[in-house]
Parts: sequence; structure tokens; C-alpha cells
Amino acid sequence: MKKMRVKALAWFVFGLASGHAAADDLLTVYREGLQSDPVFAAARSSYEATKEKLPQGRALFLPNVNITAGANYNSANYKYFNFQVQPSVPAGNVTWPGWNAGVNLTQPLLHLQNNAVYDQAEILVAQAESQLAQAAQDLIIRVAQAYFDVLLAEYELETVKAQKIATAEQLAQAKRNFQVGTATITDTYDAQARYDLVVAQEITATNDIEVRRAALQQIIGRPPGPLAKPPGQGQITLSAPDPNNMEQWVQAAYDNSLQVAIAKANMQIAIKEVERNRAANYPTIDAVASANYNTQNGSQLGIGQTLSQAQVGVVLNYPLYQGGAISSRVREAIANKSKSEQDYENARRTVAQTVRQSFLAVNTGLAEIGALRQAVASNQLSVDATKLGQEVGVRTQVDVLNAQQLLYSAQRDMYRAYYVTIVGQLKLKQSVSRLTPADLDNVNRLLKPVN
Repeated sequence: MKKMRVKALAWFVFGLASGHAAADDLLTVYREGLQSDPVFAAARSSYEATKEKLPQGRALFLPNVNITAGANYNSANYKYFNFQVQPSVPAGNVTWPGWNAGVNLTQPLLHLQNNAVYDQAEILVAQAESQLAQAAQDLIIRVAQAYFDVLLAEYELETVKAQKIATAEQLAQAKRNFQVGTATITDTYDAQARYDLVVAQEITATNDIEVRRAALQQIIGRPPGPLAKPPGQGQITLSAPDPNNMEQWVQAAYDNSLQVAIAKANMQIAIKEVERNRAANYPTIDAVASANYNTQNGSQLGIGQTLSQAQVGVVLNYPLYQGGAISSRVREAIANKSKSEQDYENARRTVAQTVRQSFLAVNTGLAEIGALRQAVASNQLSVDATKLGQEVGVRTQVDVLNAQQLLYSAQRDMYRAYYVTIVGQLKLKQSVSRLTPADLDNVNRLLKPVN
């Protein structure tokens, strides 16, 4: 758990020590997210609140000192009937004031329940540190996902605009060819239909950018500016997982996963809860001391008095029977312990499944990138050849539009594969709790600031 404390502190120090870069690149957005993201801020506040469990648990072993003080006003009215002897207090109303003050001290000597409570406090603080570290890693993933969602939406719009320009040129050419009689009206209708479809896609793509930018704004608390982006996908080389062995990653997740550590802490807390409830059957011993001072300026007899008193002792409290409540709480705690053990095992299995999925996704993405890069090159050759075929009369306007559509789709899919694989690499490291801002910085080096 000590490693978790250091890791959680590292996220916080990084966020405070980092400055702001001039451009809106990936690392700048992350640094702003550390300061502005409400989800991470809530996790940090939760951690600060949980830390107070430790001094609260320590206080159970320390003395409790209370000071009491009071003032009172007394009134008595005397009436006598048929008395044979003269009363010592004359008839009538008698009043007098009084004051008292005291100090009471209780020092717990034997409270077995307190030992379990303090152990729970230590586990809770360590768990909170793991949760803060997990929140910091989640922030990296959310920032990267939102950032690349914006870039992909922007590229989608660029693709649609390029396609719009191409279809507009093809539409104009189809109209000219129809006017001179070298093409049919069907070619014109086909070109017009393609152009109208692209216009609708442009509207959708423009709206999608605003939605994606709003999601990024939710993290950093301001509208993002122009984002740095890769200079060209052909210039980016992504590496395979290291080590490139899925089961080694699974074992690393068992050993280091924050999700597993949090579930394990819940199990340890449940074990201590059983101990705490069982300890309620045992006696408690306290050392007690008190000093009291009481003064009365009068009394029913008309005599004032002052009393000073001090006491020191030991108090034993042995619960014999509580209506079966203690036994019931023990059974409840045992059942909750069993549940926490199953939750821990489920966390281990879930993490293992997540690691396997992320590992396969990264390797599949790398293979897909290679295939799509080749597809882009092949489709570009196809477009060039189809345009040449149209000029010599062996290809039609529709053939050119179809070839261009395939090229744009391949380019879009290649960009998406790059972005998905980059985020997948970050998620794979997160699944074994190795994700750090340095990993985000490495991704940021692939980006080129927008002038």
C-alpha cells in the first residue's frame, strides 16, 4: 500500500508543478484537466476527507477530557401549621444562588473494538490513495479519448469537404458533358445525388465536432482552441506492447491493478469489521478521574456551603446480554466478508479480461493500420486510373465517384485506427496501473501544434 501512497502523491505533484504550454496540445489539456475537471476534483476531495479517518481512529486510544460548569438559582417557601416547637427556619420565602464546575477525564485502557477500528482506518486511507491514483489514470484516458474524438471529428469534416469539392467538380463536368451530348442525363442525376448526400454529411460532421468539443470542454472548463494533431499518419510509427505476451500483462494486472487493490482493501475492511463486532462481547476497562467544585450561598436552613471533591478510579464494563444484537451484527459482518471475497475475485477476473481485450485490441489495431495504409495507397491508384479511364471513355462518371468514395472511406478508417490504437495503448497500461503522464507526453510528441 505504500507504493499506492507514493503513486497517488505523484499525480497531485505533477498537476501542481506543471506549467501551461502556449498551444492546446494533449499535455496542456491534461494539465488543465488536473485543475478543472470536476470528476478528478471530487476524487481529490474524497481522498482528503478519508485521510481524517486515521486521526479519528487514533483518538480512540487517547484520553477524553470534559469540563462542566453550571449556575443555578434556588427558591423555597416555608409555611408551618400547628407547630409545638419553634422551627429553625422562619416561615416565608428563601432564595439563594449556586455555582458548580468540574473536570472529568476518561482514559481507555482496554477496548478491543478500537484496535479493529484503527486498523480499518489505515486500510481506508490506503484504499483512498489507490482510488485517487485510479481517478488520475481515468483522467488521462478521458482526456485522450475526448481529445482524439475531436481530431477524428475534424478529420471527418475535412474528408467530407474534400469529397464535396470532388463531387461538385464531377457534377459540373457531368452537366457540361450533357450539354455537349457526350453524357446522359442519368450521369448528371447521379452526380447531383452524390453531391446532395455529401452536403447532408457535411452538416452532420459539423454538428459532431461541436458535440465532441463540448465533451472536452466539460473536462477543462473552457472551450478548447485549435488542437495539435499528427502531421501525417504515414509519419507515425506505433509500437507493439512490451512485453508482447498477453499472460505477462495479465499477471502484471494481478500484481499492480488499482482496481484489484481497491477490492482487496474492501475485503480487509470486512475482515476487520468481523473482529470489531466480535470484540463487542468483551469487557472494556477505563481509567477515570474527576474533580468537582460546588458552592451554594444559601440553603433551606439558611446556611451556605462549598464542596470540593476529587475521584480517581477504574471502571469495568462487561456486556452480558444485549438482546442478541451483538450476535446478529457478527453474523451480518461475516456475510459481508464473504461478499467482499467474491467481489475481490470478480475484480481479479474482470481486470484479467480487460487486459486481454486491450492487448488484443492494440495488436489488432496495429495490423489494421498496416492494412489500411495499403488500402489508402491502392485506392489512390484506383482513383487515378479511373479518372484516366473516364477521359478515354472506358470508365463512367459513376465509376469515378465510387472510386473517390472508397478512397475517402479508407483514409477515414486509417485515421480512426490510429487514434483508437493510441488510446488502446494507454488503456492497456492503465489496466496494469502503469499509466503515467509520461505516457501521455510520449503521445503528445506525435502531435504538431496548429499555427
